[in-house]
Amino acid sequence: MSHPHPDLGTPPPLAKNGLRVVPLGGLGEVGRNMTVVEHDGRILIIDCGVLFPEDNQPGVDLILPDFSYIADRLDKIDAIVLTHGHEDHIGAVPYLLRLRPDIPLVGSKLTLAFLESKMKEHRITPVLREVREGQRATYGAFDCEFIAVNHSIPDALAVFVRTPAGTLLATGDFKMDQLPLDGRITDLRAFARLGEEGVDLFLVDSTNAEVPGFTVSEREIGPVLDRVFTQATGRLVVASFASHVHRVQQVLDAAAVHGRRVALVGRSMVKNMKIAADLGYLNPPDGVLIDLKKVDDLPDDRVVLMSTGSQGEPMAVLSRIANRDHQVSVGPGDTVVLASSLIPGNENAVFRVINGLMRLGAKVVHQSNARVHVSGHASAGELLYCYNIVRPRNVMPVHGEVRHLVANGALAVQTGVPAERVVLAEDGVVVDLVDGKARIAGAVPCGYVYVDGSSVGGVTDAELKDRRILSEEGFISIFAVVDSQSGNLVAGPQLHARGVAEDEDRLAEIVPQIEKALAEAVAGGNYDNQQLQQAIRRTVGRWASSRLRRRPMIIPVVVQA
Repeated sequence: MSHPHPDLGTPPPLAKNGLRVVPLGGLGEVGRNMTVVEHDGRILIIDCGVLFPEDNQPGVDLILPDFSYIADRLDKIDAIVLTHGHEDHIGAVPYLLRLRPDIPLVGSKLTLAFLESKMKEHRITPVLREVREGQRATYGAFDCEFIAVNHSIPDALAVFVRTPAGTLLATGDFKMDQLPLDGRITDLRAFARLGEEGVDLFLVDSTNAEVPGFTVSEREIGPVLDRVFTQATGRLVVASFASHVHRVQQVLDAAAVHGRRVALVGRSMVKNMKIAADLGYLNPPDGVLIDLKKVDDLPDDRVVLMSTGSQGEPMAVLSRIANRDHQVSVGPGDTVVLASSLIPGNENAVFRVINGLMRLGAKVVHQSNARVHVSGHASAGELLYCYNIVRPRNVMPVHGEVRHLVANGALAVQTGVPAERVVLAEDGVVVDLVDGKARIAGAVPCGYVYVDGSSVGGVTDAELKDRRILSEEGFISIFAVVDSQSGNLVAGPQLHARGVAEDEDRLAEIVPQIEKALAEAVAGGNYDNQQLQQAIRRTVGRWASSRLRRRPMIIPVVVQA
């Protein structure tokens, strides 16, 4: 089974008076968030996001949750509730809707607007159900109430789910910024009210559970940006997530104060900010925004470029600028600001971009040398407040790596939640809430599904291993022709190598060994192509390991004539 707990068996049928929670992503990783909630044969899905690939997954564009657990029960899904518009929470929705396009999508105005734009690219017409904080709506077996939470994107929501089997409160991603730019704070009064009603299972954002104290307010970025703008003498490039409306607003406001004009760079940045402006979530000062084509008409000290690529994505704008592969260029006197935190796993890619920009002469301002980003997630102090306000009967930490989940569970215990009522689960682990108590009931397959170009799920871990071998070890191909009657060698063997730092003369020394291996195989009665190829593969593999200290991919081809 493709989950981290092979000791757990297949879960039994859900008790009639039970509520089942199955995380298909987001527990044990930062991304790919998706939680399946089941009651009385019906299904509610909370979020459906993507995970971005790491260096050891070459060629992969996106990683999706594994939908196999629900694939034969798509007709039982009453709705998909989306807590906010970040890719790790909505990015996989189009791929699920390919299986059933009419599943209702429930979310706030901005979340659905971002999602609807994405659906057009996939040529899907979604069924949208817009909700807002304070609203209550029923979807099949699930009575849902939506609560305002503050995050690094506007219009984020927590969801409280009422069922006859119990209640569930999922925070989504949140923090408790008391002075948010849009004035929309996390509604702790609603949390307290729901706590009084009774929260049987509390699903809590764990990303910053290891960070002591409280997450810094978004407003503290403003003075730092002001200093950067004051000190900058040439062009300014600010890189951020394409959905970080608040950060873009701060850059626009700072540009207006310092007499600079701002051009948005990157397709996703332009698209998302147009949506945010049209809906009133982004308010550009008059005359500040300009088209990218007009940037060269202005002096460098009057230009700001707001771009994507803060995570070092190879095809994003900032990486292409660093590689001199974009119409935008930077050099001595220019300043680049990476206005986001490092997502775990992206460190090498980000530092590679920073080094490339500095090699071009630009000054780079990032989280390590200035406070140009604050987190969108609640730190330990805020989580403690939430536990004390909600007083949940059971806690299930979500959204984070294992270390984050464990730290979050420890916080819950400190506030008085019994340790046996804190469920530490990972992707694929099934949690049942029965008679007010949550427990692990088993596990289901929950592997990675890779999007590779137009292929979805076609690339396996074995193929990724082959790609890594090709990139790190190279390959050797061997071509030989044998007589179909006698099995004797007619032509070859011919060797060709790529990515192996040896000349042809060195490779020639293996030829006699290949000939001997083929002769021995034929003498043993092995005329089958596959067996002959295997004999070649073993012989070349042993030679490459002992003489080259390498393990290249070996591709033998035997033709019978």
